[in-house]
Amino acid sequence: MTTVATSSVPGREDVRSQRVPWRRMAWVIWRQHRLAIAGVLALFAAAALVVVVEGVQLHHAYAAVTACRPAGSGACQQAVNNFSGEYSATAGIVAALLQAVPALIGAFAGAPLLAGVFESGTFRYVFTQGFGRTRWAAAKLVSLAVVVAVAAGAFSMVFSWAYGPLLGMKGYGYSSLDSLFFDLRGIALAAWTLAAFAIGALAGVLIRRVLPAMFATLAAWSGLALATALLLRPHYRAALRTTNPNIGPPAQVISQWWALHGKPVGLSALSAAFRPVDVRVVTAGVFQPGPSTPQNFDPVHYLLAHGFSLVASYQPGSWFWPFQWIEGAWLLVLSVLLGASAIWLVRRRAA
Repeated sequence: MTTVATSSVPGREDVRSQRVPWRRMAWVIWRQHRLAIAGVLALFAAAALVVVVEGVQLHHAYAAVTACRPAGSGACQQAVNNFSGEYSATAGIVAALLQAVPALIGAFAGAPLLAGVFESGTFRYVFTQGFGRTRWAAAKLVSLAVVVAVAAGAFSMVFSWAYGPLLGMKGYGYSSLDSLFFDLRGIALAAWTLAAFAIGALAGVLIRRVLPAMFATLAAWSGLALATALLLRPHYRAALRTTNPNIGPPAQVISQWWALHGKPVGLSALSAAFRPVDVRVVTAGVFQPGPSTPQNFDPVHYLLAHGFSLVASYQPGSWFWPFQWIEGAWLLVLSVLLGASAIWLVRRRAA
């Protein structure tokens, strides 16, 4: 009698037939990370509540401003100035605080996502459950990334409504391209939140410790956001130039300088021009009157009357959506690359 020996190692088809279906894995992910998802939604809900309360007051005050007639009168202009002065500072503080929201989501939702299983050692058990480490990492990242991106997108619409009267209005408030507000509106907030989440996930795989990964996420996101605001975003398009001394919102002024006969001038030329009226030039934009300076002296009008021109490089408010799409596109590409790198590292370094 002949005995046929068979291998006890399952074939590729058997392994595939034993894989856990995606729908069951989705349920597992929901059960494992429901607190993180609830935390993300709660954070955006709390921020939205603050913004809505402020927005209702702001819109009520703005309605009184728009009802003023005639619009060009001194009384109406004073009402506009009072409105801007009363609400601009508060809006700036709220926007500055909300800048931390994407970083917090990256640190508290993204970093622990993969770092937790490596730090606790439970990845050795997880990878034997018939789903595969690559599918497991991809399912986790994609599922939570969709949640944070959708929540951020919904909040950005609430924020844009609340502070709309102060954003992009001619002559007062904030420019629609102002760094404090730009990445909290449109698609930019969802893109920045997604990027922060991907940074946290990659940091978790690289460091494999939750707390160090959280701090690394905060540092990396902060550096990226600062570099984008100061170095990258101003160069999405070449800035335009104007000699209009009243350039302002909705345009975003990049820089200003004084020129004479079309050529930039330094402090010495400005000081020479102001010598007859006893005005000292501290910087190109700060002038200190002296004892013999005429009352109600306007240094800008004085220089303009003496042949100088105030040149400004600026970005018009109409560039808001092109800039939004540019920033959203490269942040999305960056997020995909970071997420793919995290999945690749899980596959290669999980043992």
